[in-house]
Amino acid sequence: MLIDIFHDTACPWCRIGKKYLFDALSQWQGEAVTIRWQPFLLDDTIPSQGIDFRTFMMQRKGVGESQLSQLFSYAKQAGEIAGVKLDFNNIPLAVNTTNSHRLIALTPAEHQNAVVEAVYQAYFEDGLNIGDVETLVNLAQNFGFSDRQLRAQLHGNAALAEVVAQSQAARFQGISSVPFFRFNEQINVSGSQSVAVSLQALQQADSKQLSQNHGYRS
Repeated sequence: MLIDIFHDTACPWCRIGKKYLFDALSQWQGEAVTIRWQPFLLDDTIPSQGIDFRTFMMQRKGVGESQLSQLFSYAKQAGEIAGVKLDFNNIPLAVNTTNSHRLIALTPAEHQNAVVEAVYQAYFEDGLNIGDVETLVNLAQNFGFSDRQLRAQLHGNAALAEVVAQSQAARFQGISSVPFFRFNEQINVSGSQSVAVSLQALQQADSKQLSQNHGYRS
């Protein structure tokens, strides 16, 4: 089974949705699953050095300081329920996530899930600028990358056109927010849904595929 996960690496709800899906996959007893990570750039106009996080978020959400704190508190509690940490007080910068998606695209398939989680942790727990090349190079050391080669790739244009094109393609498909999950290119789930919803989508996709295969064989 193929699952496309449309996400942005600075999106807290994407981290929550990812956790629920992977918790569901740990219970899944059906066919083997292949994850395909699809970049969705929420704001690629942010400069590479980042900008003040709280100021950016107040402008983006159109809220004041107290309302923003309430939004952060709500998201943090949702993260705790899901089992992920979201430390908004430790995030100094709103970041351009393009380079982080390029790192994911450059990662061998067998390591991509772990790299995605490492990027989420770097931003939401450690407060690092995941748009910064050196930050990403240091993060990737645990996954077999050559520092010199990865640094050259990220300072160059490696996977840049691919990431931008995939993000644009998602919008052309009508996807307007993330996380967004597509199971076997047929069953769609929008938002950071529960483990139960993810399991239901897995079962629906599996049943639909079995039905189609049966129809083909007959």
